[in-house]
Amino acid sequence: MGFNRPSKIQETALPMMLADPPQNLIAQSQSGTGKTAAFVLAMLSRVNPNNTFPQCLCVTPTFELAVQTGRVVEKMGKFFVNVNVAYAVQGNRVARGTVIKEQIVIGTPGTLLDWCFKLKFMDIRKIQVFVLDEADVLMSKQNFSDQSVRIQRALSQDCQMLLFSATFEDPVLQFAKRIVPDPNIIKLRREELTLSNIRQYYFECENKEDKYRALCNIYGSITIGQAIIFCQTRKNAKWLYWSLVKDGHQATLLSGELTVDQRAVVIQNFRDGKDKVLISTNVCARGIDVKQVTIVVNFSLPTKGLHVADFETYLHRIGRTGRFGKNGLAFNMVEKHNVPLLFSIQEHFKIIIKRLDSEDIEALEEIED
Repeated sequence: MGFNRPSKIQETALPMMLADPPQNLIAQSQSGTGKTAAFVLAMLSRVNPNNTFPQCLCVTPTFELAVQTGRVVEKMGKFFVNVNVAYAVQGNRVARGTVIKEQIVIGTPGTLLDWCFKLKFMDIRKIQVFVLDEADVLMSKQNFSDQSVRIQRALSQDCQMLLFSATFEDPVLQFAKRIVPDPNIIKLRREELTLSNIRQYYFECENKEDKYRALCNIYGSITIGQAIIFCQTRKNAKWLYWSLVKDGHQATLLSGELTVDQRAVVIQNFRDGKDKVLISTNVCARGIDVKQVTIVVNFSLPTKGLHVADFETYLHRIGRTGRFGKNGLAFNMVEKHNVPLLFSIQEHFKIIIKRLDSEDIEALEEIED
């Protein structure tokens, strides 16, 4: 798979996850650092292929992340004969009375809850490894948080529990400690949270039309491998998509309005390199691991409420580029009245986000050097 040596999170967490007897773990790890491969390896190490019932359970906040994690399991377990994955996600219809025989089940909280308790597709007491991925996202949605806790409470006492989160604000850490008994804890220092290999810039703009002009100047000046452009609302994402298409630019749109199947096709086409530019709402900010993404554009800054920056979402968004230590670029389109939001992001992560003039083509071209 191209792994020559462990990443920092793998080096620290794997000895704990693979220990005998099993140890519980709460770990802070950003996307692109190799944490999925780490907990997948832990799950595979605990599976007995001769037992045809679920032995490992992985909870993720989105359909996209569930499918992506499953792909890693399939790739890493390629030579592990008779070990299979089942997807407990919306749209995967399983007939009543079915007994799940796959050893690893990956899914979203609501569907997993149905599989375990309502439809009784599996015996949750036989689960040996329980993984909660992107716990900060799970916790941010009340029903996800409650559903995850309900699943965890039904597990056997000797089930190994592994929880991962990109951020560890106090509420997230409290949730993690509530759900994982006697854990080892791996927590990053604040200065380690920002991806230093991603250069971050901003354009000060008057309105969305001004932002659009700045975006077109980036298009014209920088060689784009693949790019993700984030909008805060579906309405803005649609407007931007049709504006780009009308002006002859190739782009594709991903939003929560699409069906599960449509979202899967859009993401697969982007992964395969058929589409170079993906416009998305926050549904895509987490769990989209496409190594060719070189540029992330925040067409609007992520916010919580009117005048509060959403630091966690900002981190996840720009984390779509600069995967596994590669260099990446992040551009922020900021209205004048939102510049204080940008400054609060700088202050939170102790970074400098450089200002650029979108009309200075020479300066834009120099960014690539």
